[in-house]
Amino acid sequence: MYTTSIKNQNIYLKNKGITLEIKREDLIHPFISGNKHRKLKYNLIEAKKNNSKMLLTFGGAFSNHIAAVAFAGKEYGFKTIGVIRGEELEFKKNLNSTLQFAADCGMLFKFVSREDYRNKTDSNFIDELKREFEDFYLIPEGGTNNLAAKGCEEILQPQDEEFDYICCAVGTGGTISGLINASRKHQTILGFPALKDDFLQKDIRKFVIKENWKLLTDYHFGGYGKIKPELITFINRFKKTYDIPLDPIYTGKMMFGIFDLMEKGFFQKNSKILAIHTGGLQGIHGMNEKLSRKKMPLIEL
Repeated sequence: MYTTSIKNQNIYLKNKGITLEIKREDLIHPFISGNKHRKLKYNLIEAKKNNSKMLLTFGGAFSNHIAAVAFAGKEYGFKTIGVIRGEELEFKKNLNSTLQFAADCGMLFKFVSREDYRNKTDSNFIDELKREFEDFYLIPEGGTNNLAAKGCEEILQPQDEEFDYICCAVGTGGTISGLINASRKHQTILGFPALKDDFLQKDIRKFVIKENWKLLTDYHFGGYGKIKPELITFINRFKKTYDIPLDPIYTGKMMFGIFDLMEKGFFQKNSKILAIHTGGLQGIHGMNEKLSRKKMPLIEL
């Protein structure tokens, strides 16, 4: 997989002299975009080196990671298995847009209960999968491991040294770990978790030794996959103003948080902020399905 340097896009200039630019990692690839491209790069190289023919990974029904691995398998000659959270999904007549895309790419699914899914890192559970599917290259949920963090280090380029703050959404912690490792002493890395659980600090510390980072936990909007009308309004207004789409699970919450912190005076005068657009736009379709059922406003595509 190739590495692409995305030119930063200046989107906001405040009177205090604070500048905000966004790195359009979502433009790297139409289907393996943003942090998924970065996380998979060295994992796919390692899988090839090990002569693996199959990739196995984990995710929810609307997972960006599942979609990206499925397409990567098709693109680079791997069979793919997706272990999907929610055994009830197996009996639905129609797959949702994410799973249908993955299936069209050739991914096979194993649907498991939410209880069993919690054991996804347990050696006994992995051994059972090996007995069922024989040999495979294991990619963790969200793609996060040492190789993923290595790939995400490449997000930051020499020209990004001018920024005081680097901001990113946080799911499993791989992307922010790479950013922390690649950051300079004068830079602060701010993570905006999409989940309200408090395990991320520990997970991130598996991959980093620097202390120039902080998680801002007030912008998850109720937890993973949760959304409120004010977030929908912000995402739609942002796209109309800057012509940049945001997804409702990750980047929408991050950008909402950054703008809110600007208004609250969190950033020092003349600060330079770089926000990482990690992709995930395929998730908009799934969210709009949910919003439509709830008769809520939709996210504009």
